[in-house]
Amino acid sequence: MDSTTTSAQASTGAVSGNVLTVHLDGQLLRHGLKGERAAASLKTLSFITRQPTHVDVTVLPYDEATLARARAFRSAGGRTELAVAFNDDTVKQVARHLACFDDIVPAGSGTPGSPPSDRGSVREWLKALRIHQWVKNALIFMPLLAAHQLHNPAMFIQALVAVIAFGLCASSVYVLNDILDLADDRHHRQKRFRPFAAGTLPIGAGLVAFPLLLTLSFMIALSTLPPLFSAVLAAYYTLTLTYSMVLKRIMALDVIALAMLYTLRIFAGVAALSLTLTFWLSLALAKRFAEVRDALERGRPGKTRGRDYETTDLEMISSLGAASGYQAVLVLALYIREQSTVALYSNPEVLWLACPVLLFWITRVWMLTHRGQMHEDPVVFAARDWVSQAAGVMFLLTFLAAS
Repeated sequence: MDSTTTSAQASTGAVSGNVLTVHLDGQLLRHGLKGERAAASLKTLSFITRQPTHVDVTVLPYDEATLARARAFRSAGGRTELAVAFNDDTVKQVARHLACFDDIVPAGSGTPGSPPSDRGSVREWLKALRIHQWVKNALIFMPLLAAHQLHNPAMFIQALVAVIAFGLCASSVYVLNDILDLADDRHHRQKRFRPFAAGTLPIGAGLVAFPLLLTLSFMIALSTLPPLFSAVLAAYYTLTLTYSMVLKRIMALDVIALAMLYTLRIFAGVAALSLTLTFWLSLALAKRFAEVRDALERGRPGKTRGRDYETTDLEMISSLGAASGYQAVLVLALYIREQSTVALYSNPEVLWLACPVLLFWITRVWMLTHRGQMHEDPVVFAARDWVSQAAGVMFLLTFLAAS
C-alpha cells in the first residue's frame, strides 16, 4: 500500500481486521461536536427560543469521503464503529441519522481531532467577517457629502476611522449571528455555505472572535472619536442583537429594524463629524422579499424558516417595498427644496436631475428582486452591479455639478 492510500485511509477511518473505526471528532466532523454543543447552549441562553436548543444532526457538515468509505465498507460485509470522546444523546442521534455504524465506542487517547493550528484560512475568515458588507458603512460619509466637506482631509480621515470602527462592530455581530443561526443557515440554499455553517471554520474560534472584534471596535471609537459616536455604536450593536434574537422573527418589525440599522450608519457619520443630519433611504423590504420568494421557488409554502412571513405575503411585501422606495425619492425632493440646501449650492436646480436617477435605480432593484435575481443585500448588490455603479456615479456627478 503506497503512502497516498495510507494517508487517505487515515483521514477517513482506521481498519483493524474486519472493523473500520471512524472518529467523530476530526474525521467525520472536521471540528468536532464540542463547538456545535456550545452554539446550541448559547442559543438557549440568548432567549431566542423558550425551549432548550439541541444540535440539528440532520444538517451537520459531515465529511462526505469518510461517510462514503464507511458505507462502502459496511456494504461489503465489514463492521463499522463510531469512535467518540463523549457519548451522549447527540452522538446517538448522529449514529441513528447516518445509519452506517454498527456500534459507538470510546475514542481513547488516539483521537485524531482537528489540529490546534486549524483555525481556518484567511479567505474563510474574510467571508465570516462579511468584509464585503462593509460597503454599507459608506453611508457614514453621507453627512460629509451633504455638508460639502469631502475635500476636508481631517474630517475625511475621521470618517474613515468611523467606518473601520463600525465595520468591526458589524463583523462581531455577523460572527455571533452565524453561530446562533447555524441550523437555520444549514437549511438555506445560499447561507449553508457560510464558513461556520459549512464547517470550514471552528465554532470555538468564532466564540472567541466576536467579543474581541467588539472590544477592538469600541477601543477605536472611545480613543479617537467623539463620545456621541460611541453612543450611536452601542445603539447599533444593541439593535442588531435585538434584531438577530427577536425582531427578525416578527413581521414588519424586522424590516423597520433593518431600516433603522441603515439610518444609524448615517447618524454615526453625523456623530463622528459633528455635522447635521439631512436625509436617509431604506431597502429593507427588498431583502425580505427575496428571501420569501426563494422559499416559494424551493417548494416550501407557509412560513419561512426563522422569519414571520408566509410565502403568500409576497405581493404585500412587494407593494410596501416599492412604495417605500418611491417615498425615498419624495424625501430627496423635499431635501432639494429646503432653503438650507439651496444655500449650500451655486446651482441648486441641477439637483433635481438626481430624482429620476434614484427613481430608475429603485425601480430596477425591485424589478430584479421580483424576477428572483436579487440574492443578497441590495446595498451589497449595488456595489457589484455595473448599472447601479453607473447610476451612483451619475447621482454623485449631479451633486458635484450643482456645487
